[in-house]
Amino acid sequence: MPDPRFPPLAAALEEAIESGLCPGLAFGLRTRDGVRFETSLGLAQRVPEPEALTPDHRFDLASLTKVLLTTPAILALAAAGRLDLDDLLSTHLPDLHQYDPSHRVRSVTLRQCLTHTSGLPAVEPIYTWGEGAERLTALILQKDWAFGENVYSDINFILLGIIVTRLTGQSLTTLAEAAGFAVSPGPALTVATEACQWRGRMIKGEVHDENAFALGGIAGHAGLFGTLATVLGRAEALAFGAALPNAARIAMLEKQTDTRALGWQVRHPNWSGGGLCSAKTIGHTGFTGTGVWIDPERGITWALLANRVHPTRHTEVRKFHQFRQRIGNLVQAVFAE
Repeated sequence: MPDPRFPPLAAALEEAIESGLCPGLAFGLRTRDGVRFETSLGLAQRVPEPEALTPDHRFDLASLTKVLLTTPAILALAAAGRLDLDDLLSTHLPDLHQYDPSHRVRSVTLRQCLTHTSGLPAVEPIYTWGEGAERLTALILQKDWAFGENVYSDINFILLGIIVTRLTGQSLTTLAEAAGFAVSPGPALTVATEACQWRGRMIKGEVHDENAFALGGIAGHAGLFGTLATVLGRAEALAFGAALPNAARIAMLEKQTDTRALGWQVRHPNWSGGGLCSAKTIGHTGFTGTGVWIDPERGITWALLANRVHPTRHTEVRKFHQFRQRIGNLVQAVFAE
């Protein structure tokens, strides 16, 4: 049960479960002065058979992969002098749309991908293009991408993920496991997501995102699985610990646009972290119901992991967004001094 010292926060978490907002959730926070608070409520799976959620259950972290794996890898490579954030994608992917050297995608920069200012589309049904991760990767690199307004884009991070694997010489699975996460861990002690129409089964222990699944279980935009403790530990280490060189950490926290840092979102009106956090707060959410936030000014890190897409993604997203904001504000009300 949540810590009884914080009844408003505890009540909000319990209310979300009782109201059916999501089958289960795990919430935790850590503060600079050593407070540690974690709780798990509800169900890891509702159908076909109920399964109680425990602290040992791994969540499909969805787009938290972007900020807990891909962004730190790019920033670490930059700090090591292996790349510059203003390099063109084609500098590190010379075969990118290689039959048309003037194509716009070759002039997109890494920074534009990290800040979602590239003009690349939000998503494409890559999983419908064929089978085989290597073949699909080749198709991604040769795709005649259509450009439009700047939007939050999985394509940006799929391309960044390919760069990470090429420059490190390691698979994203290897890098994920080195950071304490799992990839395609199987159904035991994992949180169920959606009854997938394409795969014809309830998804549990394999990535919910269809494109990440087709690309081998993980790509630059999705694929990580982790417990609440793993997510909190990773976020805390990125912002305050030894997970990044100091230059990379400073870069990660710098505001780039009105709404974004490198990879992360920054506080802005109506964002997921609530309005009470400090102006330097960064955070990110994942489609499955996950989210993590870091307030470096006040030294607070918190995560809210839920299975809001179980057993279907067709739920009222706005209510869940408001719930995240409420929790963020309650965190600040209790711990900001």
